[in-house]
Amino acid sequence: MDNNMFCYQCQETAGCSGCTMSGVCGKKPEVAIMQDLLIYVTKGISAVTTELRSEGKEVSEEVNHLVSVNLFSTITNANFDLEALTEMVKKTLAVKDELLRKCDDDSRLPEAALWSGSEDIFMKKGRTVGVLSTKDEDIRSLRELITYGLKGLAAYSKHANALLKDNEEVDEFLQKALASTLDDSLSIDDLVQLTLETGKYGVAGMALLDEANTSAYGNPEITTVDIGVRNNPGILISGHDLRDLEMLLDQTRGTGVDVYTHSEMLPAHYYPFFKKYENFAGNYGNAWWKQKEEFEKFNGPILMTTNCIVPPSDTYKDRMFTTGAAGYPGCRHIDAPYGQTKDFSEIIDMAKKCASPTEIETGSIVGGFAHEQVFALADTVVDAVKSGAIKKFVVMAGCDGRAKSRSYYTEFAKALPKDTVILTAGCAKYKYNKLDLGDIGGIPRVLDAGQCNDSYSLALIALKLKEVFGLDDVNELPIVYNISWYEQKAVIVLLALLYLGVKNIHLGPTLPAFLSPNVANVLVENFGIAGITNVEDDIKLLIGE
Repeated sequence: MDNNMFCYQCQETAGCSGCTMSGVCGKKPEVAIMQDLLIYVTKGISAVTTELRSEGKEVSEEVNHLVSVNLFSTITNANFDLEALTEMVKKTLAVKDELLRKCDDDSRLPEAALWSGSEDIFMKKGRTVGVLSTKDEDIRSLRELITYGLKGLAAYSKHANALLKDNEEVDEFLQKALASTLDDSLSIDDLVQLTLETGKYGVAGMALLDEANTSAYGNPEITTVDIGVRNNPGILISGHDLRDLEMLLDQTRGTGVDVYTHSEMLPAHYYPFFKKYENFAGNYGNAWWKQKEEFEKFNGPILMTTNCIVPPSDTYKDRMFTTGAAGYPGCRHIDAPYGQTKDFSEIIDMAKKCASPTEIETGSIVGGFAHEQVFALADTVVDAVKSGAIKKFVVMAGCDGRAKSRSYYTEFAKALPKDTVILTAGCAKYKYNKLDLGDIGGIPRVLDAGQCNDSYSLALIALKLKEVFGLDDVNELPIVYNISWYEQKAVIVLLALLYLGVKNIHLGPTLPAFLSPNVANVLVENFGIAGITNVEDDIKLLIGE
């Protein structure tokens, strides 16, 4: 069977061009093809829901959630389970066919909305509907840029949905935009405008999640997090979904089992709600890409709530569990409908029989600088800027990754003048959050706002400073942007920043492979998007020293 694939949605895509034989992430060709088909049928059902809304008919939350989970499941490193993805395609087709019967007029619908094949032809169909099915390079580039932004938006929506928060306008746009990527009548200019509109709804989606998280768990506050270990057996929870963490902590209370966060779950420690759990031990390890080495040493079970999964070694695969949009063949999957409690007893029982974690580092790190906490420090920050103690803020949010070229961000952080402050969110922080960079008048030189979605906090902080200093343009602030990206949630953050008017963002370690030369030129000419070069030259360009 010819299982060739084509995928270029992440920063580590082969040769910065595209994975064609197997994914650098570990994704097998047949999984990539099934994900292509899942995106295709999700675009199809989105065209149907868009038509239903135009006819004045309602679309249920269940359908909205289906679309979001489908998209989330195709994000890099989220779901490697061919069987699970196949079931998603089948379910989507069944729901879509049911919705089709409610349409008064299906004459305007694209082929994707009308297609309903059986499982035996899924692979054959999947090979014809992938990225390369759009022949024009620039149209393809913009369609993929929009689709990847929508994948990120869907991920943030899914986390909010888990906390029973929905935004119908966001869901309606997401589905309308997804359907629009099937519309051959749209010009390049139309698609550029849709790209910016995707950024607008990216802001709305991150605001929804921010409100969901803070209303449930309080506003993040400055917190010192232990990075050592205790003597009890432990469970390691990774990913982004705070509701999963809450359920796990509730169920491990009084069991003698400690819970540790990993990678993007670190910022959970900053929320006041979680501090009541005495068995909430600390953070174990570093960014996602080191998990093979670190999961081996943790000794206890691991719960992956979202991406990023690295294909596990056999030595710990039997103690790795998945939930939500995440999945890996051979790993047990635990789930429950929104609003219902997941049963993690199997994980807890396993943990009780495991050795305590092997210590891999000691000490602590400080975070919790989301928007409300920084607003509370606004006078101190403004005074430091006015006095010249702080000359510049450097936004270094985004993703980490395994490429050696990413050591640039560690060296860049080390080389920054001591009168600069780093604003960060996302796992990019692991490149420098354990460096001793000191403080400026009590203000740490690394202000960690939280997860990748908490880039929303960084945008709010910039807008607040613009207001405080009485400026007309956010680009007049002493803030520069040197952002690292890896996957599709970083794409929606970038589009959100562009929508907010932020210019001259530097993006690395490479520019996305899915940007055609002409589309890249549009971003350069209109927004000043640029790549990175070397630490010395980039310090001179961005900081002026």
